[in-house]
Amino acid sequence: MPISSTAVGHELPESRRSIAVRDALAYAAGIGDTSRQVFDDAAGVVAPPQFCVSLEWPVVSHPSARSALRAPAKELIRGVHASQDSHFFRPIEPGQTVVTLGQIVAIRQTRAGTLMTTKLETIGEDGTPLVTSWSGSMYRGVELAGDDSQIEEAPDVARPEVELTQSDGIFVAREMPHVYTECAQIYNPIHTERVVALEAGLPDIILHGTATWALAGREIIRRFADGDPRRLKRLAGRFKAMIIPGSEVEVKSGVVDREGEQLVSFEVLNDAGQPAIAGGLAVIS
Repeated sequence: MPISSTAVGHELPESRRSIAVRDALAYAAGIGDTSRQVFDDAAGVVAPPQFCVSLEWPVVSHPSARSALRAPAKELIRGVHASQDSHFFRPIEPGQTVVTLGQIVAIRQTRAGTLMTTKLETIGEDGTPLVTSWSGSMYRGVELAGDDSQIEEAPDVARPEVELTQSDGIFVAREMPHVYTECAQIYNPIHTERVVALEAGLPDIILHGTATWALAGREIIRRFADGDPRRLKRLAGRFKAMIIPGSEVEVKSGVVDREGEQLVSFEVLNDAGQPAIAGGLAVIS
């Protein structure tokens, strides 16, 4: 049974969360970021910008989203996170209470399956914008019932044409998906339970797309923003090849200066040299 295009416009139930120091430190630990700005609470910390995905997960994974698509579970289980484009306006800090809102804004048929785009907004209690994300989900091999539909267009990810001359290697420990799952509070058993991964046709457990994206962000902040997470204003990329934990990955990047900002093009390659993240763009203020 195909996915219904009538899901476009569906508003997802909001999620409200009071941010504790423990939350911010746990997420930083989950991506191996022990820099002072996000890990030394004695000096005062902000959450890593990538922490936004932890706040978005209860919204995108809510049963309301699945019911709006009007497809059986055997079809919806084919869904994978295909892209993430987050725009950071103000840091998320311990002591804040934040609200995350979501709406399905586009669905279209592709050769690979049905691609759904969800717009997610995290705001302070007073309505102050903190983060806006555009999250893409691909339902592999699943047909779309109805025409392509869109009520709001995602921002263009226009990367500068620059040679990716910088290279940072990261070893992804075998246990990292388990640590990230618990620290980020993002659970999907294909990342932690090998039996489930094999049953899903995967060769092994795989690293979360958002974890790969967050690791890339960690290295970009270190290399181009002097380690200051407040300077990261955008982090975008398409999730492609798998990363099997227990292997080395490479973050390749290049930067240009434009109108007072640094535009960083990047990609993340798995140990087979395949792009785990393609078309990566970061904006540093």
